[in-house]
Amino acid sequence: MSDISKKTVLVTGGSGFIGSQLVDRLLNDGNSVVCLDNLNDFYNPRIKDLNRSTHYDFDRYSFVKGDIRDPDQINKIFKENDIEVVIHLAAMAGVRPSLKDPKLYTDVNINGTQNLLEVMNDFDVQKFLFASSSSVYGNNKKAPFSEDDIVDYQISPYGATKKMGEIMCYTYHHLSGIPTTGLRFFTVYGPRQRPEMAIHKFTRLMKNNKPIPFFGDGSTARDYTFIDDIINGILASMNKVDTYAIYNLGNSEPVKLDELVHVIGEQSGREPILDRQPLPEGDVVQTYADVSRAQSRLDYIPKVSIDDGIRKFIDWFEKMIISHGELYS
Repeated sequence: MSDISKKTVLVTGGSGFIGSQLVDRLLNDGNSVVCLDNLNDFYNPRIKDLNRSTHYDFDRYSFVKGDIRDPDQINKIFKENDIEVVIHLAAMAGVRPSLKDPKLYTDVNINGTQNLLEVMNDFDVQKFLFASSSSVYGNNKKAPFSEDDIVDYQISPYGATKKMGEIMCYTYHHLSGIPTTGLRFFTVYGPRQRPEMAIHKFTRLMKNNKPIPFFGDGSTARDYTFIDDIINGILASMNKVDTYAIYNLGNSEPVKLDELVHVIGEQSGREPILDRQPLPEGDVVQTYADVSRAQSRLDYIPKVSIDDGIRKFIDWFEKMIISHGELYS
């Protein structure tokens, strides 16, 4: 294991849910960080402003409002900063929204990623990390999902863009020799989670005694992974000497929808009101990460159970309601 800490790191999407907490850790560990984020209106941009508010306490932090689809701006960032590590999190997120605007998802997630890969070829980048997704597995029949499984059968534009991102990352790694790692995240949750994601949305609706959208019969399952475990996995992969690798970062314990709703209701002291709806097109039946590769190579061991993670999220949510209610109510 080689330590490449205390480097200058470009984090795309660094004001978002995962990105802002990654920046927290990078700065606290002594690294310099350049954050690139376009602050789009997928959800209220003021939430992203709040996410990165403490980052300005570090003189090793700089923020650039910009878009990964603008190669000139990306080139300018590399020219003005000695970027040694790139952690590419910026993307249009979510399976269901991708069904409504697949062209936007293609433009951002594929073309934007290619812009980054193309520009950094001309600079001394030591490591490139790409945020992929469990969505690349589609409705994989074999569980748990392994990095060696065939992932050619996407069922959503979002999953397809992430698969294409992995392919481009390998191609550019092959051509440039830049060490590259793809990280397949499995349903990340925790403080700062995006407001449209299930745990955040369900908690908010339960607090307001409103019905929650309950898709299918409750048997669909997700491998919910707490944000701290994901950040640990990202940092471990950043410090790992790999030429090219793909890792699952999950909790390896799928939770059914009806169990998730029960846990949120129990932890928040509310009785869930269910608005039963058909399973949406593009939704997978289950996600389930085989994390044995990450465990053996990265010492990645997820530690936060769904009960503890939901409690941590609700504690954060209640604090945000008190301090910034207009953003979270």
